[in-house]
Amino acid sequence: MKNIIALGGSNSKNSINKKLASYAANKVTETEVTVIDLNDFELPLYGVDLEEASGIPENATKLNSMIEASDGIVLSLAEHNGSFTAAFKNAVDWVSRIDPKLWKNKPMLLLATSPGGRGGATVLQSAKALYPHQGANVVADFSLPSFYDHFSEEGIKDETLNTVLNKAISEFQNELHK
Repeated sequence: MKNIIALGGSNSKNSINKKLASYAANKVTETEVTVIDLNDFELPLYGVDLEEASGIPENATKLNSMIEASDGIVLSLAEHNGSFTAAFKNAVDWVSRIDPKLWKNKPMLLLATSPGGRGGATVLQSAKALYPHQGANVVADFSLPSFYDHFSEEGIKDETLNTVLNKAISEFQNELHK
């Protein structure tokens, strides 16, 4: 049995990206899924002076340990003004001080969604370019546009989008179970 983490790149208590990450992760067979809520890992705003004065916060160490202990990562990114959310970027900044290859070469299914028609496409493209340099093995990616029109608790309503997501999940699952 493989252990995967599902993480939404937002600190919204009703994060649509956490919902999408959890949904996709739970479709991967023969796995145990741990859903990570960024709100459980509150961190001060990263700064080199703060790090020198106080060291690495315990929550950054805990998050790093969870990534390290996992066999794979399902990450869905929220987009704020065309980039990562401040809370998620801050968590990445802290964890990368422990290990610059913070994704630990784990297989990653990279997702994004938003209420708008582009579905977080800009942040998804940024992550696809950046994360391999941070130790991500991005196996597949998927963008879900217009979240509230296309997602329900039962899954993706649009058959074409559902097929594309299922293909991405299958690619991730195959890499995970190699």
